[in-house]
Amino acid sequence: MTVEDLPDLMATLRAVHATGRTRDLEWRVRQLEGIERLVVERESEIAEAVAADLGRDAAGTYLGEIALSRDEARHARRHVRSWMRRRRQSVPMVLQPGTAWIQYEPLGVVMVIAPWNYPVQLALAPLVAAVSAGNCVVVKPSELAPACSALLARLIPEYVDPEAVRIVEGDGAVTQDLLAQGFDHVLFTGGTEIGRKIMAGAAATLTPVTLELGGKSPAVVVADADLEIAARRIVWTKILNSGQTCIAPDYVLADRSIRDELVRKIREKLIVFRADEPTPGMRVVNERQFDRLTGYLEATKGEVVTGGGHDRTTLTIEPTVIVDPDPDEPAMTDELFGPILPVLAYDSVDEVVAFVNGRPKPLALYVFTESKDTGTRLVDQMPSGGAVINHAIVHLLAPDLPFGGVGPSGTGAYHGEWGFQTFSHRRSVLAKRSRPDFQVVYPPYGERGLKLLRKIF
Repeated sequence: MTVEDLPDLMATLRAVHATGRTRDLEWRVRQLEGIERLVVERESEIAEAVAADLGRDAAGTYLGEIALSRDEARHARRHVRSWMRRRRQSVPMVLQPGTAWIQYEPLGVVMVIAPWNYPVQLALAPLVAAVSAGNCVVVKPSELAPACSALLARLIPEYVDPEAVRIVEGDGAVTQDLLAQGFDHVLFTGGTEIGRKIMAGAAATLTPVTLELGGKSPAVVVADADLEIAARRIVWTKILNSGQTCIAPDYVLADRSIRDELVRKIREKLIVFRADEPTPGMRVVNERQFDRLTGYLEATKGEVVTGGGHDRTTLTIEPTVIVDPDPDEPAMTDELFGPILPVLAYDSVDEVVAFVNGRPKPLALYVFTESKDTGTRLVDQMPSGGAVINHAIVHLLAPDLPFGGVGPSGTGAYHGEWGFQTFSHRRSVLAKRSRPDFQVVYPPYGERGLKLLRKIF
């Protein structure tokens, strides 16, 4: 599709939306059923495409792409009827008799811009939100995952309304050309720098945006934490998808009294979790990301206590733990998005709060402690997009929790009903009867009339 084709594409989608068919509950349910069937029936094809693009195994694809997409579509299908219902609101005395409500209406034609790290799930989950709200949708897959992009372009029209949901493939220039057409909403998932470009491109047409970005999500391990559990959960969530997960723990802040023991257990878990792997390294997506990550290893002033090996011919990097890196070195200022885990010691909880709050607000915060009060205190004192106590990234699995960032880690949220609302217009409606019609509210106002108006309003 060329840039010259885009106005016709938008005109076609707006014409489809104008028919009103996407507003019907039955249409929305059919689209959600189709998305659910797509990931179940085409799991093997999806796994092959993800393996080609990212080198991820079938188990990782099931967890990261299939199960999450299926459950998101299933949850929306089961609840969209209730989400669509009018919500009655109270009416003040001055407007009595009267009735007020909020009704949720489709925005119109929206766009989903998907990233390369979870190229199927992060295209389909926002699509679920968009069609559950009754919109026509353009899905722009990532050109950095070409096999998955081609697969989505082929499969999605087979399972959802091909006139209302269109796939447009291409690079960043295509994305900007699409933005120039003017959408009713855009949801982008990706890095902060590209997020700025998306927001700038959308500003020209006053298109509202939801930005799901990244950031350095800290894992704080307090002295009273169960270190065995903490190490196991940190390592598992860190190495998923070779660390290329936006909400993976980016670095660890550990109480100095338990730091060395925690590091030892992290190294043990890496050995156990990687025991069946054919190579010691984990593949990253491309040479650019490989060079960036290995550059961090070369520049670090910390101690590499495990891993550190890498092979450019296979784009693989060993899971690496760096102890006591300089807080100002690139590995501690840039989002890692790879299999590298810095671990720093701290001496007081106040020091942790000051350290995290002195940096851009992260997408997620993870706190490991056996004290409910300490966990709550740390979560309350350190802003982040989301937070988990005694685990990491699993808040993504709760469909009733909004998922999103804050500040440079993103704006807006989706998943479950929150996604439905993101792609809906909350329209306020007030209904009055013709009678009674109190004359006192109409001019001209005498002195007595003004006194009465002051009492009424």
